[in-house]
Amino acid sequence: MFKVPNQVYTAEFKAAAVQRVEDGQDVSAVARELGMSAQTLRDWLKAAEAGDQNGLGAKEVTPEQMELSRLRAENKRLHRDERMKTTGRKCFGDLRATPSKSHFQCFNS
Repeated sequence: MFKVPNQVYTAEFKAAAVQRVEDGQDVSAVARELGMSAQTLRDWLKAAEAGDQNGLGAKEVTPEQMELSRLRAENKRLHRDERMKTTGRKCFGDLRATPSKSHFQCFNS
């Protein structure tokens, strides 16, 4: 699994996620469905138990900021995937042909 850049979540999103766990759903399952780490959700549960809805040092986040953060993470993932495809084509090219030195150059760098 890849590391997700720092994301921001609205207080409503956090409350809904915490509520799902409090209603009996598994922390890991909820986190996976929401595309976040289970540890983040556990931190929110601890903060909710302490009565702090936004968590320690958290600031208010608008829905627009949350969407922007999600889009940035998706963009980063897509760029990484495209880079992997390009590197694969450069390294392997047409595998039906007899391998040449160029097939192995990317492994030596």
